[in-house]
Amino acid sequence: MSEYSKTLRLMERGREFLGSDYAILCGAMSWVSERNLVSAISNAGGFGVIACGAMTPELLDQEIAATRALTDKPFGVNLITMHPDLFDLIAVCEKHAVSHVVLAGGIPPKGSVEAIKGGKNPAKVIVFAPTLALAKKLLRSGGDALVIEGMEAGGHIGPVSTSVLAQEFLPELADDHLVFVAGGIGRGQAIAGYLEMGAVGVQLGTRFACAKESIAHENFKKAFFRANARDAIASVQVDPRLPVIPVRALKNKGTEEFTAKQREVAGSLDREEIAMNEAQLQIEHYWAGALRRAVIDGDVENGSLMAGQSVGMLKEEEPVADIIQKLMAQSEEALTRR
Repeated sequence: MSEYSKTLRLMERGREFLGSDYAILCGAMSWVSERNLVSAISNAGGFGVIACGAMTPELLDQEIAATRALTDKPFGVNLITMHPDLFDLIAVCEKHAVSHVVLAGGIPPKGSVEAIKGGKNPAKVIVFAPTLALAKKLLRSGGDALVIEGMEAGGHIGPVSTSVLAQEFLPELADDHLVFVAGGIGRGQAIAGYLEMGAVGVQLGTRFACAKESIAHENFKKAFFRANARDAIASVQVDPRLPVIPVRALKNKGTEEFTAKQREVAGSLDREEIAMNEAQLQIEHYWAGALRRAVIDGDVENGSLMAGQSVGMLKEEEPVADIIQKLMAQSEEALTRR
């Protein structure tokens, strides 16, 4: 590790917060960020994060236990704030003494941050925020660390690029808060740049999606290796009443099917057959099913191939440990050259 001294020094606060060798978080990717990939990342010195997604409390209970059997290193759990069983999922994390809970997908509901931090096994809370004002509010309200994620990322995305968010947020927050940068990061040179700007670490998803330890189907991985940056496109919102967060994925039939699904759900809203909450949940369940078709079943035509724009940098299957060492070496080289 000593050969990465400059990078490690800039990551020091992030490493201390996560309890890991390197302040490199794995983004929570449904069906991909499960026990095998999460434990491999934590064992290799990074910080794995289980993607709870649409899991039931019972499934999450099993997944945390199975991950703990594969690693004695720290790892986190990503919970979607709109999940109907959010407080039960928080209780499962507490039962297993999970050290870090990541809240994603919107403003945390009242009492959720307190529930995570106030139980018998209090956890640290990592939050996401698309605007500086909301970031400050969430950090005041109990968030221990913040992830700023640019539109280059895969999965659910915001409207602003990573480089702009970093320039806006880091000068305002980096002195007093822990900020991780995510979105479009595929090489260590970019990590070095964000660390120099004041970030305490980074989060990468796409870079790990096709790792050797990832259970993603061979067809899924091959689609990533064939793709370039411009193949990862953002979904289109067809009805302004339906607050659908855009999703970045490789273009295929599944992308078109999502547009049709939005129209179907909007029609149900028109006919007052469902409430807005149910409409949003239907959209989330659609993504969970579409992702499973691609990741687990290998249906890369009709399933969802959520990918960030860094997908063009993926050319082969590599062990997680090699990916992390490459990223650290590239970062150190960039910092040394400067």
